[in-house]
Amino acid sequence: MLAEVAEMIASAPFWVAVLRIATPLILGTLGVLLCERAGVLNLGIEGIMVAGAFSGWLAVYLGAGLWTGVLVAALTGLLFGLLHAGLTVALSLSQHVAGLGITLLATSLASYAYRVGFPKVDSPPTIEPFAEMDWLPLPVLDAQTPLTLLALLLVPLLAWVMNHTPIGLAVRMVGENPLAAEGQGIHVAAVRTGAIAAGSALMGVAGAFLTLAAFNAFYFNMVNGRGWICVALVVFASWRPGKALLGAMLFAFFDALQLRLQQSGTGVFGIELPYQIYLMLPYALSILALILVARRASYPQALMKPYRKGER
Repeated sequence: MLAEVAEMIASAPFWVAVLRIATPLILGTLGVLLCERAGVLNLGIEGIMVAGAFSGWLAVYLGAGLWTGVLVAALTGLLFGLLHAGLTVALSLSQHVAGLGITLLATSLASYAYRVGFPKVDSPPTIEPFAEMDWLPLPVLDAQTPLTLLALLLVPLLAWVMNHTPIGLAVRMVGENPLAAEGQGIHVAAVRTGAIAAGSALMGVAGAFLTLAAFNAFYFNMVNGRGWICVALVVFASWRPGKALLGAMLFAFFDALQLRLQQSGTGVFGIELPYQIYLMLPYALSILALILVARRASYPQALMKPYRKGER
């Protein structure tokens, strides 16, 4: 059994699956990270991913190009992000309640629009999704779509922006000490709103990956809790883009492993297990990793703390 698992893990198709599973998690985690580094928790990610998946797919189905579909998904996420910012930054409402409200609203709107637009279809209409980058002379990556390459490139880009640019410094300041940021002439509300909008746009693109690359249609429940996993991965990553990539790959590794174990039918150490155990495996192992890392995590000091200009 161990030899079979080792051979499975060493194979290229296994890592192709890992990277494909990790792609929406990378994009979504970077989006959550950007929001939280500015001091705002965005629990609307699950609904924003659903809305991004639907709007991007619908745009392509109606005749737009694939990259236009990605842009539509990003704009959809941005709009929901602005709504979330209006509730949490401008009105200083509960970030938990506002985020969950965004998730319910976005999911319901996507469901309603689908049922109104396609009332009599027996199976979801399909599109032609992104093709694999077989022209790329890199193993594993050549079997991915351009959105995976985009996700991987965004990791060092976001790390550089956050650590080496004035914009990144402003985002980190409003997330750590908004009073000090205001004293330096930084408009706290504007920076937080911009960070939430940009982060939510990434969440929309994460959802679009599912309909424009991983699959070729929109299905209900296709996001399947990935948004909540992204929220947990940010804690695992200690709010650092590089570790966010590591966390997404770790969860995807466990997920791909449980899928292969189910398909092999050999069980664990030769013992047949119910399929629910395999489904639980990536979540259980990720929770364990999160527990081990979260104790040492250094979170933004102003996270989930509303700020009103001029207040001490």
